Order: sequence, then structure tokens, then C-alpha cells
Amino acid sequence: MKSAHVTAPGLARAARVAGSASAHYRIPIVAGLPRSLARGWLLLGVGAIALSGVFSVLLVLARTPVLQGLFPVADFFRVALVVHVDQSVLVWFVAFAGVFWSLASGTRARGLGWTGLALCVIGTAALCISPFVERAVPIMANYIPVLDGPVFVTGLLTLAAGVALMLTRAVMNAGAIGERLDGAGALRLGLVAAAFATAVALFAFLWSWLAVPGTLDHRTYYEVLFWGGGHVLQFTWTLLMLVAWLWLADAVGAQLPLSPRVVLVLFALSLAVVLATPLVYLAWDVTSVEHRRMLTWMMRAGGGMAVPPLAIALIVALRGTGRLDARARPLRAALVMSLVLFAAGGLIGFAISGANVRIPAHYHGCIVGITLAFMGVAYDLLPRLGYGVPHARLALWQPYVYGVGQLMHIAGLVWSGGYGVQRKVAGPEQVLANLEQVAGMGLMGLGGLIAIVGGVLFVLIVAGSMWRGRSMARAQ
Repeated sequence: MKSAHVTAPGLARAARVAGSASAHYRIPIVAGLPRSLARGWLLLGVGAIALSGVFSVLLVLARTPVLQGLFPVADFFRVALVVHVDQSVLVWFVAFAGVFWSLASGTRARGLGWTGLALCVIGTAALCISPFVERAVPIMANYIPVLDGPVFVTGLLTLAAGVALMLTRAVMNAGAIGERLDGAGALRLGLVAAAFATAVALFAFLWSWLAVPGTLDHRTYYEVLFWGGGHVLQFTWTLLMLVAWLWLADAVGAQLPLSPRVVLVLFALSLAVVLATPLVYLAWDVTSVEHRRMLTWMMRAGGGMAVPPLAIALIVALRGTGRLDARARPLRAALVMSLVLFAAGGLIGFAISGANVRIPAHYHGCIVGITLAFMGVAYDLLPRLGYGVPHARLALWQPYVYGVGQLMHIAGLVWSGGYGVQRKVAGPEQVLANLEQVAGMGLMGLGGLIAIVGGVLFVLIVAGSMWRGRSMARAQ
């Protein structure tokens, strides 16, 4: 592993190799505000993963044959699903975006940084307490499912306000990349691209909110409200995953056969389609079929254009890494499993037909691929942010346990979807009428439980590292 500190000679070497394949794709950690904010966002993200894990246990049990009868399925399953999805995708991904943007930013607008983080923490807390303080109807809208009650909706709005402040600060601190484009500069530009995509997503949410008729039934209202911005957010998450892949490759010493300029072109490809979003809003009403189809086409056509070439380059580079030390092996494991899961999710997308459980199999693969990349970066960041070094053996096994469990989970969903099991239902509503359906959902349940063990391991590893960091600070 490279040192946590980047020296002046190190920066000079990076400048000399600008444009070559040996550039270093990691951002130096700057003491003070950037590091402190990154620590806060990481803590929020790990908390969101922990909370989502609690609800995922309940979800898996509610869909597993035999055990499903133990739960009052109808409302219970949907309420748990809403909170689980929003914590494991929305809050976790937003928090890690905050980690990246904080590290890439300077020290300007300190108040915006801390206020944005505080608002996101408050919003996250409101999402979690909503099921216990109000009787809100669960709405299984795509991208951002909701509990249709004032506490939950206020939590979402508070979270959005926090993201807007975080985004504003990231743009204010973007600054100059440098005279020559090196690896760190390419990553910063990738993060700027992700910030731009997020700004377009917020614009889409706001436009939809102003344009969607209030006379629609609640399910249709939220589906239309989140459709446009939800599609654009997928570009944000993909861009952040590409940054994480490059970061992890550099951390394990993989020499990418790509120059920073080529990487920048890949980031631009991932962002290009986002530019058409305002045109779609201008051309078609948000409730129209054309509006919905165009946004779907945009995501399918441009969402993953940069992924295959970068994935191939990473596979080639990883073959040359050889034997790694104990601190680097978990990072390679996270990168490998991220590549595998994201590829599996993408391939499953081509097999979707109808509203069955192949759809969640597709997005579970992609989402978990992104999550594993973020987990690997978290392991690399912990000692660089002043915490203890993660437990090497547990950190090595965790990506494999989590990744293999998720592969089993989505394999069961693909199998069951082929036999007509519908999505967003559980218990008797699944109508498991034959052995094939029961076996597929049984595999889904077993894989889901294994994946939950992997998620718990991640939380415990990070918590242990943070605790050791506190102990070391007190001893100094």
C-alpha cells in the first residue's frame, strides 16, 4: 500500500507521467475541513448500510418459503422494502458522493459543507422513524419508494436540501485541475461530471414536482415525480463507481493501459446523454408516454457506454498485480466482485420481459456492484482518514461473502422470474405454485441471508477501525 501522505516529489512524478498509462488515480487526502467532512459523510453512509441491513433481514424472511408465514406480509413487507431501498441505495450512495466531493474540494464554504451534512443526517433519521410514528401508505415507486406521510416526505425534502448544499459547495471548490492532466486530475473531473449529473437530476425532480398534476392517484403521482430524476441519478452512481474502480486499481498497484485523457473521454461518454434531459422535459409533458420512453431510452443507450472499455482495461491491469500485501488484498477483492456483480446485473437486463423478479435481479446486480466498489474505497480510506487499519482477514473475506451471497440472490430471482414470480410482492401474494418457483425463491432467500452476513461484516469492520482510531487518538 502507498503512504497516506502525498509528498511534493510524488506530485512531481505524477505530473511527469501525465497522459501516460502509469498515472496515479487517487486523490491526496488534505488535512482539515476536507478530511473532517469526508469522515462525517462516511459515518452517515455506514449508518445507512447498517439500517438497511436490519430491514433487509426482515425482507428476505418475508419472501422465503416456510418463514414467510411468520409476518403480516402485506403492509410489513412493503414498509420494510421502502426503508431498505432508500437507505441502501439513496442515502448510502449520497453519503459516498459526499465522501468523494469532500476529498476533492478545498476549504471554501465551510458552513455549506457542515449544514449539508447535518440536513442529510436529519433527513435520514426522519426516513427511519417514519414507520414508527405515522401510519403512512407504502408507495412502491421506481427509484425512490416512499411512505406517503408527512414525516417521511419531510425527511426526503430535508435530504434533498442537504444534497443541494453539498453539490453547491462541490462546484464552488472545483477549482483548476492543473496545467497537465494527471490521474488525480482525471478523477476530479469525473467527480465534477457526477456533480453535474446530480444537478440535472435535482432539476428534473423540481420540474416534475411543478408539472405533475395533483389530481393523480398517489402511486401514479410519485411514479411520475421520481421517473426523470431517478433515471438521471443512475448516471451519477455509474460515474462515481468508475471513479471508485480507478481508485481501487491504483491502490492495488494495477497499471491501467489507459491514459488520463482516455479516462476523461470515458467520463464524458457517461455524462453526454444527461445533457438531453432538459430537451426531453421541454418536448414532452411529464405524464406522457413519450416522456417516459425517452428517459428510459437515454439510460439504456448511454448509461453504461463507458463501463465495458474501462472494465476490460481493469481486468487486463489486475492480471499483472501479482501477490499483494495484507492491506491491499481486500481492495482487490472488492474491485473484482464489483466488476462481477455489475456485469451480471447488466447482462440480466437484456433478459427482462414482463414485470417479474428479473427486474430486481437486474438492478440488485448493478447496485451491489456499485456498493462493493464504495466498500473497497472505504477500506482504503479508513487509515488515511485517521482511523485504524481494517482487520485484514475479515476485510478480505467480506467482499466475497457479500458478493457471492448477492450472486445467489439474483440467480434465484432470475430463475423465479422465468417461472412468472412477480416483483414487489411477498408471502401468499407471490403464488409459488410449483417446485421450480419455490426452489428459485429459496435460493434467493439463502443468498440474501449470506449477503446480509457480508453487509454486517462490513459494518463491524468499519466500526472496529473507527473505534481503534478513537483509541489511538486518545492515547496520543
